[in-house]
Amino acid sequence: MRSPCQVAAVAFYNNITPTKLLNCTPIARKILIPRAERMKRWQGKTEQIQTRVLKRLLHSAKRTFFGITYGFSDIETYSDFAAKVPISHYEQIRPLVMRMIAGERDILWPGRVTNFAQSSGTSDGRSKFIPITSEGLSTNHIAGASYAAAAYLASNPKSRMFSGRAFILGGSFSPNNIDSTVAPGVRIGDLSATLISSVPRIVNDFYRVPSREIALMADWEQKLPSLIKASATQNITNISGVPSWFLAVLKGILDYTGKNSIKEVWPNLEVFFHGGICFDPYRDLYRKVTGDNNMHYVETYNASEGFFAIQDDPALRHMLLLLDAGVFYEFIEQGADEPIPAWEVKEGKIYEMLISSCNGLWRYSPGDTVRIESTQPLRITIAGRTKHFINAFGEEVMVYNADAAITAACRKTGVNVTNYTAAPVYTSDQSRGRHQWLIEFDRQPESIDAFADELDNTLRTVNSDYDAKRTHSLFLDRAEVIAAPKGLFDRWLATTGRLGGQRKVPRLSNDRKIIDALLSIK
Repeated sequence: MRSPCQVAAVAFYNNITPTKLLNCTPIARKILIPRAERMKRWQGKTEQIQTRVLKRLLHSAKRTFFGITYGFSDIETYSDFAAKVPISHYEQIRPLVMRMIAGERDILWPGRVTNFAQSSGTSDGRSKFIPITSEGLSTNHIAGASYAAAAYLASNPKSRMFSGRAFILGGSFSPNNIDSTVAPGVRIGDLSATLISSVPRIVNDFYRVPSREIALMADWEQKLPSLIKASATQNITNISGVPSWFLAVLKGILDYTGKNSIKEVWPNLEVFFHGGICFDPYRDLYRKVTGDNNMHYVETYNASEGFFAIQDDPALRHMLLLLDAGVFYEFIEQGADEPIPAWEVKEGKIYEMLISSCNGLWRYSPGDTVRIESTQPLRITIAGRTKHFINAFGEEVMVYNADAAITAACRKTGVNVTNYTAAPVYTSDQSRGRHQWLIEFDRQPESIDAFADELDNTLRTVNSDYDAKRTHSLFLDRAEVIAAPKGLFDRWLATTGRLGGQRKVPRLSNDRKIIDALLSIK
């Protein structure tokens, strides 16, 4: 049985000619709008839907090694599940994942898993390899993308998104740090590489850009000019990717074509589906580069571990949690020990998120914290990473605080930031402690001090703990801003082997390892 995306792809293929792409948005709308209506019916049914998802997951995996170990066959309720199955982080499941990479079957999920997403390293410096099952692709990742497209079409009745090509920026199959035997047929790399290689060939040939060969190139320095050349003359209507990396592509296209704005290159471009990092610090810069104040921006929460949420309402900066996409959610409130299910969360609270999914992850922490913006329907915003924060002086600065401060300082001083990271400078005999920010600007502010003042003042406004430590500079001095040379963050990523379209710079660190490594690059 074909998925809605495959049906849409076939319909699209049957309505094109080699020389002209027809507007297939009406066909896509008929297929996808029912998914948008389905999302509306989730309101008030969180417990019902999520309980059904949990039962399906447990039933599917009851004969796996993990399912037998924790007695999935005997679990009847969420309380049983919480009592029997331990919370896990990657360190706990690494041995099982390595057995799967070596070719063992029926470990975390039924059958043999041949695709693994390489994600950011753990505290021991080794990469994480997240299983991507066939069920995970169809039930979660592809379903999540179709939900995002459905919500966009429902909110934009005049859209012609399927009248041209989609430019999807992704990574490659280029694993490193593997300390296990890799079985024949097993592929390891960016999640996007698996998604791109799983897309039907007709979609790659007639709907998306670039070609599969270019999309899967591993060397970013060779890939970037290939991406630019492949896309500059196409009719691009929608783009998808991480904002910081897509910005480099868009600027490269302007240099290549000699145009002043992307709308001059792609006049039918209408929407950017983005995720991975907060978009707010980039919003003004994208308006400038695209030359279009009416451009649509849709946030998605699509991680290596799963596709979790989409911005379903353009009037809100919040994302709707995907309750019926093969993932069961639990949440641990800050300061609490025990998780609670999705139907018990409270509006306005920040939680660490746990997932159990058809990728074979059980009560697993992806390492993200989310803020519950509403419970009916269940909408969230990403608060930050559980390990990415600064709390060297009791200030508890989170990533969403940092993004808010960067955004405010940019707007106040009329500049834009392309990348940044921050870390503490500890108290010494000569000075009090402070936060040190290393920031790469599109152009340097007229006054770094004025930018630092605005950033520091906004941090004090959005974070009462930081404000308390800054009062009269008794414990903390004002934030220090260092302007990074152009391309510094890319050069650092290259030294770590993580240069590419899906790689991100950690925004906040509680130690100085990352910022000192960056500052050491000449």
